[in-house]
Amino acid sequence: MKIEALHEFHNKDFSKGWADRFTPTPPRIELFETILERIKTLGDSSCHIVELGIGPGYLAHFLLSRLENITYEGVDYALPMLDLAAERLSEFKDRTTFTQADLTDPNWINAIRQPKAIVTTWALHDLFNADNILSVYQNTQKVLIENGIFLNGDFIKPDLVEFEYEAGRLEKNTHLDLLQLAGFQSIDCIKEFEKNIDQPTTSNNYACFEARKFSK
Repeated sequence: MKIEALHEFHNKDFSKGWADRFTPTPPRIELFETILERIKTLGDSSCHIVELGIGPGYLAHFLLSRLENITYEGVDYALPMLDLAAERLSEFKDRTTFTQADLTDPNWINAIRQPKAIVTTWALHDLFNADNILSVYQNTQKVLIENGIFLNGDFIKPDLVEFEYEAGRLEKNTHLDLLQLAGFQSIDCIKEFEKNIDQPTTSNNYACFEARKFSK
């Protein structure tokens, strides 16, 4: 069995249907809460946050409704997803911006406002391979403000599994190695969610990684 999710996010109907099915479950809300608590450790209540792969805006809504002074920029390659996010976040329109960018193109960092925090959930595995994910990690480290934080909650390939996974679902230690290679400090896998080794689905097995950029 191959664990692989195929998406057509440039199709408006597909994106809407996917977003309707993807309403966050309690374990996924737990990931959002983990990200929220780590952002709070910055001690900057008015920081600028960039989300890579904002999708329909579920994480963005969660954070904007709890961090009343932050500004937020959602990045996505698919215009239908940006439209869905803008609709969901309309009550926060004074604090939000939306940017279309291809994360496989390193120039995406030139299109955003420099942030104190970069977050992403269930997105980077869709970049097909470790080289593209490393490129995002390198550019994230480059664009972050000093003492900034990067939080990636993404699907992983669990250790010791016999199933075949799509190439973008990397093992936990591979993510940690790539974050270190990208120049981050204080790298950690904070927590794993919905771990299922025996009968996994495309929505199981994800983890939250944290990496910091400290002043030299």
